[in-house]
Amino acid sequence: QVQLVESGGGLVQAGGSLRLSCVASGSIKSINAMGWHRQVPGKQRELVASITSGGNTNYADSVKGRFTISRDNAKNSVYLQMNSLKPEDTAIYYCNADVLYYLGVSYYPANSWGQGTQVTVSS
Repeated sequence: QVQLVESGGGLVQAGGSLRLSCVASGSIKSINAMGWHRQVPGKQRELVASITSGGNTNYADSVKGRFTISRDNAKNSVYLQMNSLKPEDTAIYYCNADVLYYLGVSYYPANSWGQGTQVTVSS
């Protein structure tokens, strides 16, 4: 009922920048918190940054001062501006959203995930 699609990943040198985008589509009534997580093979997925519908943000200590999360509620989109990238930022980045979606005449909560986008930072 709800799909999240990420874009913007790629290969960049250390110190460079990338901007990730994620758009939600489907029978959406509203979107509450949105966020970005990342995962390295063999490790647990970790929260990178999150943002509420009101714009309150939260960041992992490892990215504070380098990454900025933002959203466009009218476009059901969330973005992650990543600056001063480090090799340890290399991971698959996943978009996540807490949504209310319509099904018939009712609506239901769901926690939706995108398919992920690879970010590789070379040293």
